[in-house]
Amino acid sequence: MNFLLDEVARATLRLAEAGVASPRTDAEELAAFVHGVRRGELHAVADADFDARYWEYVARREAREPLQHITGRAYFRYLELQVGPGVFVPRPETEIMVDWAIETLRAMDVADPLVVDLGAGSGAIAISIAQEVPRSRVHTVEIDPLALEWARRNIGASGHADRVTAHHADMRTALPELDGRVDLLISNPPYVPTGEAAVIPPEVRDYDPAPALWSGEDGLDMIRDLEAVGRRLLRPGGVMAVEHHDGQGIDIPWLFPEDKGWRDVLNRKDMARRDRFVVMRRVDEDG
Repeated sequence: MNFLLDEVARATLRLAEAGVASPRTDAEELAAFVHGVRRGELHAVADADFDARYWEYVARREAREPLQHITGRAYFRYLELQVGPGVFVPRPETEIMVDWAIETLRAMDVADPLVVDLGAGSGAIAISIAQEVPRSRVHTVEIDPLALEWARRNIGASGHADRVTAHHADMRTALPELDGRVDLLISNPPYVPTGEAAVIPPEVRDYDPAPALWSGEDGLDMIRDLEAVGRRLLRPGGVMAVEHHDGQGIDIPWLFPEDKGWRDVLNRKDMARRDRFVVMRRVDEDG
């Protein structure tokens, strides 16, 4: 074992003792970041090239600062995004919902699908859709000005700024000019119950922006509001996907009733086979 791999092993133990969920992965990611190599190339770093800054970054992660804030980057589907303080770090679970949205758009008989993403965050959802559905036009909405800066930075760097527009607005009232025209609406809204603050990991509780997390006592306040937003924005036949907490799947379908024009309301599962997002179709008065 070379010197760097020995230090990675020591760092792994420290991170595990600190309660980090993926200590080996994070120790290797930090080593790769500091030394400018890929994780699979750590063995090739010469002992003389070990960078002592590694232990500064390990200490930050040990204090439960998010890995993505330390490295300044997050990976989502085929994207490498810039992230840091003030923006919600995209999660792998959301990739499953975006995959559903992309496949649904590809199957639509629409030449240039119009998409709205409510809650831009880093821009991960909006950019992924624009990249993987080349003729789509995507509008993404963010109320937090700091998060909006990150989204616009990533959109600008993506090469898709001609088809992705970021708006500073409240998702509940945004984009009235698109009422009744949207083909697909997608959202990863705030959905954490306020009473769960004590059990939320510190990487989330202390670093992700509050507007992206909390949504009333049961976590469903914003999703209740999104039901009306979907009715306003979607065209007849348009579809909607909304991410939710893994314990909320049983309650979500009741928020999108048939008598308000919703059909095919279904929960979809994440990689752990837990209910993670709900999808539905908007119909006109005749169904």
